[in-house]
Formats: sequence, structure tokens, C-alpha cells
Amino acid sequence: MKRILVLIYCVVAYAIFFAILLYAFGFVNDLIVSKSMNSAGHPPFLGALVVDALLLGAFALQHNMMARPVFKAWWTRIVPEPAERSTYLLFSSLALVLVFWQWQPIDGLIWDLQQPIVRVILYTQFASGWLLVVVTTLLIMHFDLRQIWLYVHGTPYTSLRFATPGPAMLLQNPLYVGWLFAFWATPTMTATHFMFAVASTSYMIIAILFEERDLVRLHGGFHEAYGQRAPMILPSEASGVHGSVGPRRRRSLASREESFVNGLPREVPSQSDRQTASR
Repeated sequence: MKRILVLIYCVVAYAIFFAILLYAFGFVNDLIVSKSMNSAGHPPFLGALVVDALLLGAFALQHNMMARPVFKAWWTRIVPEPAERSTYLLFSSLALVLVFWQWQPIDGLIWDLQQPIVRVILYTQFASGWLLVVVTTLLIMHFDLRQIWLYVHGTPYTSLRFATPGPAMLLQNPLYVGWLFAFWATPTMTATHFMFAVASTSYMIIAILFEERDLVRLHGGFHEAYGQRAPMILPSEASGVHGSVGPRRRRSLASREESFVNGLPREVPSQSDRQTASR
């Protein structure tokens, strides 16, 4: 009975999260939803800026704090471990609901590009960003629904073998790249949208720093090998997050990475751990 209740709880939490994600799509781009970031209203500039900053700060704090290993170790004493990620998503959804509900528009226009070809290019980049977010999420099993499935069937959880599917072969953070395109690629950048994009980008940079610290502590040389092979954000054949490497060094790192995977098949996590560390 407990397993069924956990399953129902997790399904509801995921359903709420995906509904909020769809609303976020409309919120950022003034599409369909009842209230977007540019909805009518003319609150005082300073007041709106402070409120919006506090809202985004509250989301960033929740999103980062609940992802830290120390917090998760404490939190799983309260909630069942298979429901930990679902609970995290539920709290993230509630934090986003607060952002959508209390968001204050800021008057002003940063740019408004009217050339048809430019608008087509930017809208294409915008759509590609959201598509990259969805595809990457599914490929790296970011939500790890397998954890719930195994728990319901009474099967012990085992970590997935390390893999770099799709865009993860080219860069370490394809999910962040997708969000950057989703937030910045727009032909009409209002002051509100600009503030949201700057704050979100700042949070992603901070999240990457926390994430790198956790991954280096957890996986040491293995993560270094992957970091040398795949850059952090921008694809580059010759360099990664730790600097330029030549062909001989890349072959050495690839061999080192393979030895880690082959030698520690039960200890090496899937690529989804990169996003888990920054959740």
C-alpha cells in the first residue's frame, strides 16, 4: 500500500511540474496564459524590481538548497527516498507559482527588432532552445522516473552507467544552453524580460559553480576527464572547461574515462547526475 501511495504522490507531483513548465512557456513569451511577465500594470520601477528580485531569489534558493547533498541526506529522513526528487519538483513548482502570481511588470523596452528575417531567426532560436530543454531532459533521464518504477516493483535501485547521449557529447550543460536560448532569443526584449533573463542567467552560472564542486568531490578524476573532453557551455573541438588540450592529451583523457567506466560500473552515475547535482 505504501508503494502505491508513493507512486500516486510522485505522479501528481510530476503532473503539476509539467503543467507549470507549460505555463512558464507562455509566461516568458506572452502566449495564451492569463498572466505573463509583461501583463498590464504600471507599478513603481524600484518596487517592481525589488519584488521580482526577491521572487527569483526565493526560487533560486529553493532550487539550489534542496539539491545539495547535505540537505538531501537530512530530507530523506522525513520523506521516502524514492519520493525525494518528486518532492523537489513539487516545491520547485510551488516556487514558480509564487513567481507567476506575484510578478510585477517593469516598464521599458530594451530592443524591438522588426526585420522579418531577424524575427524568424530569433523565434527559431527560441523554439530550438525549448526543444533542446525537452530533448535533453528526456535523453539524460533528468527526472529519473526509473527510481520510482523500481521502488514500486520492489527492485533495489542501481545507478545507471555513465553515458553522454545526444547533445551531451558536445557540451556538459546542454540543458542550460537550451534555457539561455529560451530566455534571450526574442525580437522584442522588454525591460521585464531583460531583468528575468539576466537574473536567470546569473542563477545558472552560480548553479554551475556549485555543481562543479559537488561533481569534483564525488567523481574526481572521472569528472576531470569528461570536463576536458566536453566544454561547459560552448562547443569547441580543442578546449574544455579546464583549458586547451591536444590530440595526445584528449586520447589519454578518453582512455582514462573509459577505464573509470569499465572499472567502476556500479559507482559511475548517468549523465543525469550532472543536472541532479545542480538541482
